[in-house]
This record gives sequence, structure tokens and C-alpha cells, in this order.
Amino acid sequence: MESRARGVRRLLALLGFLSLWLAAQAQMKIPPETVQQWANVFSVQLREVTVKYSGSLLLQKKLKDVEPIIKIVEIDGKDLVKDYSDEIERMLGSKMKSVKRLAESAEDADLYHDFNSTLEFDYYNSMMINTVDEDGNYADLGGEFPLEENEHFNNLPVNTQQSDIQVPTNVYNKDPVILNAIYNSEALNDVFISNFQKDPTLTWQFFGSSAGFFRIYPGIKWTPDANGVAAFDCRNRNWYIQAATSPKDIIIMVDISGSMKGLKMTIAKHTINTILDTLGENDFVNVIAYTDYVRYVEPCFKGTLVQADLDNREHFKLLVEEIHVKGEAKINKAMKEAFKILNEARANGQGSMCNQAIMLITDGAMEDFEAVFEEYNWPDRRVRVFTYLIGREMTFAQNTKWIACNNKGYYTHISTLADVQENVMEYLHVLSRPMVINHNHDIIWTEAYMDSVLFNTKAQSLLLMTSVSMPVFSKKKETLSHGILLGVVGTDVPLQEVMKLAPRYMLGPHGYAFLITNNGYILAHPDLRPLYKDGKKLKPKPNYNSVDLAEVEWEDKDEQLRTAMVRGDTGSLTLSTRSSMDKARRPLFLVNNYFYTNIDDTPFSFGMVLTQGPGSLMFMGNVSVEEGLHDLTSPDLFIATDWTYCETDIDPDHRKYTQIQAAIRYLLGKEPDLECDEVLLSQLLFDAVVTAPLEAYWNALMLSDRVEPGIETAFLGTRSGLLRLTRYAGIENRVAKRFLTPGDKDNLFTIDHFPLWYRMAVENTPGRFLYYPINDKGVKYIVATTSVIVSSAGKTAVAGAIGLQMTLDLLEKRFWAIAKQPPDTDCSNIEGVCPLSCESSDLNCFLVDSNGFVLLSKDRDEIGRFFGEVDGSVMASLLKMGMYKKVSLFDYQAMCKNSHHHHSGARPLLSPFYGIVALMRWFFSNALMFLLDFNFCGLWHSDYFAEAHKQKKQEAYIPCETGYPGYMYDSSVKEANSLIKCGRCQKMFVVQQIPDSNLVLVVTQADCDCSRQYGPIPLQPKEIEHNATVKCNRMKSQKVRRRPQSCHAYHPKENAKDCGGANNISVSLSLFSAALLVSLARHHWT
Repeated sequence: MESRARGVRRLLALLGFLSLWLAAQAQMKIPPETVQQWANVFSVQLREVTVKYSGSLLLQKKLKDVEPIIKIVEIDGKDLVKDYSDEIERMLGSKMKSVKRLAESAEDADLYHDFNSTLEFDYYNSMMINTVDEDGNYADLGGEFPLEENEHFNNLPVNTQQSDIQVPTNVYNKDPVILNAIYNSEALNDVFISNFQKDPTLTWQFFGSSAGFFRIYPGIKWTPDANGVAAFDCRNRNWYIQAATSPKDIIIMVDISGSMKGLKMTIAKHTINTILDTLGENDFVNVIAYTDYVRYVEPCFKGTLVQADLDNREHFKLLVEEIHVKGEAKINKAMKEAFKILNEARANGQGSMCNQAIMLITDGAMEDFEAVFEEYNWPDRRVRVFTYLIGREMTFAQNTKWIACNNKGYYTHISTLADVQENVMEYLHVLSRPMVINHNHDIIWTEAYMDSVLFNTKAQSLLLMTSVSMPVFSKKKETLSHGILLGVVGTDVPLQEVMKLAPRYMLGPHGYAFLITNNGYILAHPDLRPLYKDGKKLKPKPNYNSVDLAEVEWEDKDEQLRTAMVRGDTGSLTLSTRSSMDKARRPLFLVNNYFYTNIDDTPFSFGMVLTQGPGSLMFMGNVSVEEGLHDLTSPDLFIATDWTYCETDIDPDHRKYTQIQAAIRYLLGKEPDLECDEVLLSQLLFDAVVTAPLEAYWNALMLSDRVEPGIETAFLGTRSGLLRLTRYAGIENRVAKRFLTPGDKDNLFTIDHFPLWYRMAVENTPGRFLYYPINDKGVKYIVATTSVIVSSAGKTAVAGAIGLQMTLDLLEKRFWAIAKQPPDTDCSNIEGVCPLSCESSDLNCFLVDSNGFVLLSKDRDEIGRFFGEVDGSVMASLLKMGMYKKVSLFDYQAMCKNSHHHHSGARPLLSPFYGIVALMRWFFSNALMFLLDFNFCGLWHSDYFAEAHKQKKQEAYIPCETGYPGYMYDSSVKEANSLIKCGRCQKMFVVQQIPDSNLVLVVTQADCDCSRQYGPIPLQPKEIEHNATVKCNRMKSQKVRRRPQSCHAYHPKENAKDCGGANNISVSLSLFSAALLVSLARHHWT
């Protein structure tokens, strides 16, 4: 019985082995020659379709015909960068002249005005204008204020004949100081209007008063936030702070002894955060907490100063929230530590090398601290000391004031949260004294920032701005030694308008221009991504304006380019770079020639990139205006609406014209005063004539031949921004309804880039079509594109790109008809599957492009996906065999999801998404102010809220670094086949290049599942994580930067005796509390 059982087992094992062997033999029978035949036949048919319906051969013939009359020029990058930088200098120079006129007018108005404490003056309050009560009466400080939508101001309703005033909610809008200052600033109205007439390209002009109000031209209706609060305070803006003071090194010392518990510590934290908000990227900072020992809020920054950029400031704010009180205060140790940091920075040439100050935040100073100042600061008093006495107690007021007054600082008493803003601002006025006394009107340019007004409207084209500003001083002799700062005047400059001065057509399909600051931060760059998507909403990244050039031009590993540009050098550099297209999915190897120079009278440097190859050669031809205009007005012709063919913004009468209308009117002589780009217009006319036969060709196809279903759009584009297209299919039958419409920015000529199909075409062999899938929000279709060239005098230049858009149905119909053996195939000598058919369940067949994306599959859900995600086993084999190569790419502007519980010991070194934290901080601080004003202080206990904070889970996006793969096909490997061992089965696959294309045909056996042995190969980026030491070193490291040229830290005539003790401007507590009551109620019920 036992021997019989053993025999049965042996028989079963033999049968199993036999079945596996037979299965393996069946799997081996995908004949490569059959797959090759399919690929060849499909190649012929595919090319016939694309050539016929695109008209590519006709366009190439027409270009060949004009070769005798064209010339090809090599673009001189050195000359071009100089020309463009000169244009930018002239543009920015005109803005500076406008600001100077505003400063002169504001100072003259103050000089001849005597303060009137009983002044009554009605002005246009931007919050109140056009507001009426139930009886139809205008609100106080309101009145009728005509507003009209203005295209130049992003279609916002404005009044170009009048400015108006915005006053923060925490400033009483009828305070005598406010009224007198507003009355003075009325003189700016005429200058605003005159400036705008002299330079119609000006946008917003403004005056920010040291008293707190903001005058803006043109006048607008100011919208408060959801709580009815006008939280905007011009004195917190970088353009104000940088103009009001020179660069500075700041050590913030905060007392965390037991007496600071509760409300005092809440006020102290708010004071720290407010001080941090007054710092910019030219300043340096550190924060020390002290009791009987010295503790650095960020231990990583021990003994040093760090740049006060947005990342570091917000990092400090997060850590300050975690401070807890304990022990007894000993000021001497902390003060010595602060002086040591500042003295070492000055001795070593680090930090700002200008102003230095210590900010002491405490509820009292009891020690004998005079010896510290004698040792470290007297008699020169190079370090100013500002003191902030926290709480209602005045016992130690004299000591605290003595410290400030004997160290050229300023003393303030902060008893409520409402006092913080005004009292912190006092230190800016003190630091400005030397500059004011000297009457040094330094012109300040800010880093890039996001216009919050525009961001909340549809006008996102002018998203990033820079501002030019200048301080306004009192010139009255009797107050000269006090150095009274009246405020700051300025104007905004949309960075997109600056970059328009470097025309896209000269830079070529992969070229670009960019601007950086003296700190190496990007002002404008096509790869700068200031927004990220959180759900369905676009939001600004926390660090959008502190993206370093090295984080975008990351192939510049030695930072040669960055260092030269930051220093303001003029020169050039060549780098081999890895770039990408199609939302970073398609890697690209380029050799870039960088050209750079400084922009005089600004802290900016201008850079420009020309790629070797297509980017450095441009052909030029000439035709008569009459001939060119005839073809330029064709209904199938469009031009790049974002490009500047003619400047329509200089003369207000020209703003009604589109670019094509302006160009035509100029060429006809109807608008001779228009400033137009003669080179670009000449090339546009030539391109219009050369490409005109395509219009007749496409129309003839539609009239004389039945267009094959699925052929939807033919198109072509040239370097001059010309776009021709024809729609073979009507809108009702068209699958790709959005393709080449105004909303399809990826496929149009824009300021930042050439169309995707153009950029892909120029990097491939001219005449050979390149095919790729598009997934537009679930709508999938195929685009085919190729480049056309011209040659002259031994040089060859790309003249443009031409292509075809078709449906998946067309591709599938053609392919499935080819990719099968006829039913009468002789299978007598064939072992395995016969006849072969890609439509059968035995096979899986794919068309895959040169970057690994699926164009065709039985499963339409797989179209547009990366093939490695669809079949990881085959893709892994192709990578191993060298048919595809992996390219490592990096993103230093990424946003990663962060989900964690904050706790008191948290010390995150990467900047969090601090928008949420800032919002919570703002609410709680203001809610506290409400409670305080109503004497409910006892309800607040910081430890209680700290516990609530610990329990709240926060899930948000934070800035991070990621690495991600891209893949490229090696066209020298034309075919491959192999077996993949997958447990109990072996998977056969055959891959064959499809000639005259960028595609490969992949045929695999469908009955062997390898997913357990080979997982998918994803394209998703992975966060690059660093250990604490690396994070610390990166945050502390100070890259090469260029210090601002001017520094005003000392003047012998300064009146240092004016060192504080009283507030100048009263706060409207009732008004502010009422607004916050609404905020509190809303928070409670939502």
C-alpha cells in the first residue's frame, strides 16, 4: 500500500514537471520576427497618417525653397545679456525716479505744516467709501468714491483720479497724529497722477506712514478679512522695514523665569514674533531664553547668528511656542552671551556688518548689570539695547529703562497684547535716526513677494512682485537730532513685466531668463513654483520667496554660477544639465550656456540661458509688409498672446488692442507711435508667408478627401510665436476639446515656455515623428510632432514644429488590425500560441514611448501611465538589458505631507507649514486681547492651551526635498526578448522598436503573473531625509551673499536721550475689541 502511494506521488510530480515544461515551451513561442513584422507595418501606416494630415513634407519643402533668401545667425549671448540688462535697468530706473518724486513731495509737505492737535479733516477711508446706512447716508469718512474696472490694474475697480487711506483696525482713525499726517500726505495725490502720466507702466503707488496708515493710488475699496478686521499694517511690510532701517544683527533675549508665567509669557511670545516679523533677508538673528542659565531656543544655532530669511524666522516662531517658564531670572549671563555673539560676528566679518542690537524682553531686572555694559559695550555703545517691560507691574521700570537709555536703545512698557505692535515698531524709528539725520535716501528693492490682493482675484498672471521704496524724513531743523521718520513711499513692479524685456523668441525653445537678489534668492525663473496644490486649492508655499538659485540650478554643484551672480559679476558659464518636460515626467539632457550680469542701482543680477544646438541658431528672412499682412490675417493663424510684439501698455489708448491687432495696425501705419519689436515682427511676417500654403493644404484635405475618423487637429508653430491650426473634427465630435485652446497653457507659447510639443520635437531627429499620450483630466488622446529645419551657409537651424492630434480610437483601430496573424496561418509546426493576436487573452500588447509611458493597451486606464507601474517585471528586465535608462532628478521646491503631534520637546529643523500655525497664533493672540480688555485675564492659562495644542493632530504640507526617477529609451537597442522567472511560471516578452518613431512595441504573455516577485516601479518622488546634524549644518550655513552697499549705524548728532517711556498713538480698544468679539464668536460656533 505504501509503495503504491509513493508511486502515485512520483507520477503526480512527473506530471507537474511535464505540465510546467509544456507551459514553458508554450510561453517561449512569441516569435520575435512576427512582432518585428507588426512593428514595421504599423510604422508605415502611422507615418502615412501623420505625414498626410499634418502636411509636414509640404512645410519642409516650402522651407527648402526659401533657403536661398534666408540667413542663419548665431545668437551672441554676451551681447544679448547686455542689451536685456540695459532694458531692465531703464525700466527699473523709471520706477525709482517716480519714488524719488513722491519722497520729495512728502517731505516738503511736512516741512511747511505745523502740527494741529484740534485738526478736523475728512478723508477717504478705503474701508468706508461708498458705504451707506439704512437711510442712504454715507458712512463717516466714507462718501461717494467713483470706481471703475481698469485692465491695467487687473480689472479691479479703481479710481485713477484719487488715492485713499487704509487704517489698521488697531489704530484710531481720528487720532490727531493720524489726521495731521493724512492731511500732509494729501500732497501726494497730484504726484501719483503725474507719475502715472509720465510712466503709464506704473502699477500701485503708495505711502506707508510711521503713524500706521497706508495711502494707495489708485484708490480702491479695501476689503477686511472674514472677521471684519483690517489686519494689514504697512509698517510690517518688507518694503517699509528695509527702507526705514539699515541691515541689522539682532539678539532677542527673553526672560523665562517663574514670574513670567501665564499672560506675561503669552505677551512675551507675541513680542518675539512681532520683532521677527520686522526682519528681512539682509538681517541676522538669534533667540536666547534665560533664567539662571542661558538656553538657545534652537540649540543648533548656539553661539552664532543666522540669516533672518523666511525659513529661519518661522522656524524660530515655532520653537518660541514651545517655551515654558521655570526658575529665577539672572540677566548677566544671558547679556554676556548676547554681547559675545555680536562681537564675534563683527570681528569675523559675519552677519550684517551694520547695526547691532539686543532686544531684552522681561518683567523686571534686579541685578547689578552695569559691569556687563562696561566690559562689553561702553564707551562706544556699538550695540544698542532695547527693553520691553512685560506686564502691569512697574516696580522695575526704572531699571529696565536705564538699560535702554544708557545703551542708545529705547524702553517700552507692554501690559497688553494690544500694546505689542506699536511698541515694537519704536525700535525701527531709533535705528533709522542716523540715516534720517544724514538725509540718506537709500533706495530699497525687496525680494519677490506675492500680491495678496491679486492672489484673491482672478489676476494670477501678476502673482509675484518686487517693490522699490524710499524713506521719507522730517526736514524741520528743530527736530533734526531726533531723526524723525515720517514713513516710506514706494511702488510695486510686477516681475512678469520685467521678464518680458527678455523676449522668448530670442532665447529659443529651451532657453530662459532669470533674476536673483544679492542673497542668491530667486526673483523670477521659469522653474520657480511659488504655489502648491492642497486638495483643490492653490496656496502659496511657506518659503516661496526664499528659494535659492542653487535649489533650481542644482546641476551647478560647485555654485560657480550662483557665486558669480551674487557678487554682481559679468560673465558666462557652460553646464551640462539634466532638465525635464511634461510636468517633470520626461528627462532631458542639455548643454546650457549661461550669461549673466548685474543690474545697476539695484541688488539684482540678471541671467540668461541659451542651449547649445537649436537654441543658439536662428534663421531670419524678409518679405514685403503687404505680402506678410495678407497671410498674417488668415483665420487659422494665431500669435503668442503673452509675448510683446508691440508695447500696448505705454499709451493708455493702446491698451484696448490685442497683440495681433496692435501689430497689424502698426504695420499698416495706423499706429506709428506704437513701440514694436521690429526683428520679431519681420520674422512673424516671414513665417506667415512660408506657412501659408499649409492653410490651403489642410482645407483641401477636408474638402476633397474623407478625413479618417479620429484625426482631430493639425497644427504648426514657429520661433516667432506663430501658431497655425485646423480642426478636422467639429467641436461636438472632438475628443480633445481643450487642446490648443486658451486654457491649454502647456501647449501654447507663453512667457515661460514654448509649447510642450515644440520642445519635444526640437530635441529629436527632424522629420521623424514623436508620439506621446496626454491625459487631460481623464480625457485621453495622442499627439504626434516633429521639427522642420532650414540650412544656409553650412548651418542648420530649427524653423519650427508641426504635428497632429488624434484619438485613441484611431490608434487602436489601426494597431489591432495589424497586430494579429491571419486565421489561416499555418500553425502545424508551431508549438504554443498560434495564431498570435494582440486582441486575444493570451497576450498583452503595449505601445510605449521613449520615456516609458503607455500609448496603447487593452486597458484604457493604463494609457498615459508609466509602464513600470503597469508591468514592473518587464520594465525591470528592460532596465537591466539597457533598453531604458534611469535618470535621477531632484526637486528642492517640493511639498511633502506631514502628519504628527506637536509636543513640548519638538525641535523640527525643516520649516513646517506655518500658515496654519500663524493663523492660530493670530486668533489666540487677538482673542486674548479681547479677554484682557474685558478683564477676563484669569480665564487664560498658557499651560491649559499648551495641553490642547499637544492633543491636536496637525496634518499639513511642509517644504521638503525629493528625488524622483525619469526614464529614457536607448534607441541603439532596437529589440529585446527574454524569459522572466516568476515562481511557478515563466513570462515571455518581446520588445521591438517601431521604426521612424519614438515608440516600442511590447508583447508579453498574459497568463503568468509576476506581481508577487516584481512590484511596480513607481515614478512618485521620495523625500530626501537628513539626520539632525546635516539639518543643523544646512540651516546654519551661510552661502555667499552681497551685503547692501549702504549702512547707517551711527551719527554724532543723534539724540540718544529720547529713549522711550510713552506711547505716541492711541489704540482704539473698543473698536478692536468689537471686531475680535465677532472673531471669537465665529471661532466658537465653527
